[in-house]
Amino acid sequence: MRSTAVRRTAVAATAVSLALFATACGGSDSGSSDKGDKGAGAKGKDSASAAPAAKALSAAELEKAALTQGDVKGHKISKAAAKDTIAVDDIKTGKKVCAPFANALMGAQIGEPGAFTKRTVVSEPKKGDLAKQDSGDAEEAFKAAFDITTTQLALGSYDGKGAQESVASLRTAATECAGGFEFTAAGEKQKVAKITEEQVKGGEEAAAWTVQVEQGGEKVEFKLVAMRQGASFASFSSMNLAAMGGGGDFELPTAVVEAQAAKLA
Repeated sequence: MRSTAVRRTAVAATAVSLALFATACGGSDSGSSDKGDKGAGAKGKDSASAAPAAKALSAAELEKAALTQGDVKGHKISKAAAKDTIAVDDIKTGKKVCAPFANALMGAQIGEPGAFTKRTVVSEPKKGDLAKQDSGDAEEAFKAAFDITTTQLALGSYDGKGAQESVASLRTAATECAGGFEFTAAGEKQKVAKITEEQVKGGEEAAAWTVQVEQGGEKVEFKLVAMRQGASFASFSSMNLAAMGGGGDFELPTAVVEAQAAKLA
């Protein structure tokens, strides 16, 4: 399969798979398309108020600071196409506090950034000559060929303490909605079953989670990373083709996170 076809398939799989999310964090709150930094809880706001505000980047500066092809070895990077994005107003949660997490999973903005841009980052599959391997090795090589992680990178620049508040709102949402929650994206019902915190480093502050999603009676895992550098906030929502095909867990997109943090520093 040509690399362009692999990339197109991976992006399409991400959009379709994320559009199949759903579980019951329930609650009686009315449906909301909140940008995510409001109603996140006092704990999140307290942590956000501890750091001084940094200078926000302009739209042009943010585009320059966003990842481009060649910034991450072994990855293809492109500006996200309009057809592969979901607007924040098209994401509605049944419980307000979960809204930031739903928005980040779908690669939408958090809060009210003064400038915002998106990238699609696709890892290149490991190369192998199937014809020269025995059946056992060939099976492993086949799995490796589909070990492709697609990451939707959403990057925004904020006035005041908006970037800190974005991280805080995601931390609060991950805690309050850890047992699962429901939302809709572009009219499709979604089901998140479980959120588990992971360890990650990057920028001035970062957080990460494994997100368990129920699809047709099966459970699939996605990764979500939140990272702040100065007045800029980035979310990284990742899926892996091999993992979706029953290949188990996969790693956080640490190389992508570190590269983006370095460009913002």
